[in-house]
Amino acid sequence: MHVLAPRQLALLVLVTLIWGVNWPIMKAGVTGLPPLMFRTLSMWIGLPVLALAMLATRTSFTVPRGRRGEVLRLAVTNMVVWHVLIIMAIPMLSSGRAAILGYTMPIFAALFGALWFGQKLLPRGWLGIGAAGLGVGLLLWHEVTHFSGRPTGVFMMVTAAAFWALGTHQLRRTTLPVSTLTITFWMTAVTTLSMSVLSVVFEHDQWRMPGTIAWASIAYNGVMIFGLAQPAWFFLARGLPPLASSLSVMFIPVLGVFTGALMLGEVLHWQDWAAVVLIVVAIASVLLPARPKA
Repeated sequence: MHVLAPRQLALLVLVTLIWGVNWPIMKAGVTGLPPLMFRTLSMWIGLPVLALAMLATRTSFTVPRGRRGEVLRLAVTNMVVWHVLIIMAIPMLSSGRAAILGYTMPIFAALFGALWFGQKLLPRGWLGIGAAGLGVGLLLWHEVTHFSGRPTGVFMMVTAAAFWALGTHQLRRTTLPVSTLTITFWMTAVTTLSMSVLSVVFEHDQWRMPGTIAWASIAYNGVMIFGLAQPAWFFLARGLPPLASSLSVMFIPVLGVFTGALMLGEVLHWQDWAAVVLIVVAIASVLLPARPKA
């Protein structure tokens, strides 16, 4: 299906570690703060980090005038909808494991690719989708009773996953004549302004000064997520086929479950360990090189 270059592999490992650990960190952060405020403060830290990276690498901030609408559309599907919905959903769901719903994204990516973008999936691709879906189901085994009373949070996470999948397809096919870092900066800027407005409109009466844990969570998200992992992911999404890039990050929810158990005291079950095996199968199905024909 696709063989990762060493640079892509290194970025994939980096993104997996940073994003995987972040689910319990976000859960801790939104416990003491309004969720949109938490995410907005993180982005206001991440945006100048991206700007400094662009200045250090002498990357241009300029997007051709006639292509700025495309950057706006990419921002909506790749970032705005995703970040608004997941951060609003996390406080509604029982634990960090509930964020696994966001990683139903590969299933949507495969469906959109087949229905809208004319992609033909090989049997290995369908194997990966099936293994990923079953793995997610096992990870959510003990959360079903909690979800039954919180349909809004579940709907938000699944909708966010669908938009992320669509955005991944769009990003892979964009012909914008600018660097990925430039696209990332302006998508982040659009998302930061959008979430700032939403926080002012809907949360201004709930604003409070963050405590020590909240500030630590905000700093981690600002520097590590928006300053490092997000641009690394967009680099992968532009360079890999959508199915390969989406299934390649499927180990993130597994890491989220286990770090949640370590940091939040959640109990692990046999379903969690079985899900690890299935998700490894899903990743291998799209990333291991095919056997050469005789």
